[in-house]
Amino acid sequence: QVQLVESGGGSVQAGGSLRLSCAASGLTYSSYAMGWFRQAPGKEREGVAAIPTAGGSTYYSDSVKGRFTISQDNAKNTLYLQMNSLKPEDTAMYYCAATFNYCSGSWANVGRYNYWGQGTQVTVSS
Repeated sequence: QVQLVESGGGSVQAGGSLRLSCAASGLTYSSYAMGWFRQAPGKEREGVAAIPTAGGSTYYSDSVKGRFTISQDNAKNTLYLQMNSLKPEDTAMYYCAATFNYCSGSWANVGRYNYWGQGTQVTVSS
């Protein structure tokens, strides 16, 4: 049974930092690509960043490029999202997701991801 468990969310002031983690189990980690998504109240879920677990280019949404960094520890089957210079508009529930149907050109396509975590809340105050 595939499980993705996020942690590391919380409340922070604008300009602060948080590091999210996603522990994956029940899958062959290196056979997937992993992504971070977020969803704010009343808005659609959107892609934040993605990384193919076997190595390769990382991808970011324009809104977080230069501030967020996606990384992974394959030995621990764990995905990370380092978030710096946080802004109030970054406030959302953050989800990690896994896909065995990865296509770099559609890395942010929610429908391509097969497994999802429960999410961790990030709140940024001004």
